[in-house]
Amino acid sequence: MLADRNEMETKCTENLAGLQNAGRRVFILSAASAVSAFAFWGLRRSTIAAARPLAAGEGPDTVTVVEFSDSGEKTGTVTIPRMIKSDEEWKKQLPAASYWVTRHAETERAFTGPYWNLEQRGIFRCICCDLALFSSEAKFDSGTGWPSFWQPIAPENVVERVDGSLMVARTAVSCRLCDGHLGHVFNDGPAPTGLRYCMNSVALRFVRQG
Repeated sequence: MLADRNEMETKCTENLAGLQNAGRRVFILSAASAVSAFAFWGLRRSTIAAARPLAAGEGPDTVTVVEFSDSGEKTGTVTIPRMIKSDEEWKKQLPAASYWVTRHAETERAFTGPYWNLEQRGIFRCICCDLALFSSEAKFDSGTGWPSFWQPIAPENVVERVDGSLMVARTAVSCRLCDGHLGHVFNDGPAPTGLRYCMNSVALRFVRQG
């Protein structure tokens, strides 16, 4: 009886040790996987730069843009000097929210801007340089809380570049003339383009038609 009991205790001890070793191996493997995933995430983060407005010494000296009247009529295509100002000049010119969004690529809170549910006819100009950017004819209700358009008023008037600021590659949209940050474009919009230009209200100035 005593021998049997000793044998059972020995087997229990061996089984417990085996379970502890197995648990330790699972923990080590899980920790290694987590470290690998974090390292890959960090690598992806470091290899996709955040989009930002160009500095004064960056980018072209001139740009080609399409001009529109306040009634939405195309008046011509022109090549003009790119609008370049110091950060201090932009800060003095713009309202605080517009400054942080357009010059430092911040994002306004959803459902707080004046244009997300605006249904009037007109065009949307850049708050920084007054370049025409979007028409109400391409505006739609995306349900996101930001003004959304399925196309710009002229593709020449915007610039799209890769943005990795949120750990994932997105496409940032900025004004061609002054390089002010406007928002992002996504591939989940309506026909006919299938695009959703998700803009910040504070980056725009609405001009009503009629």
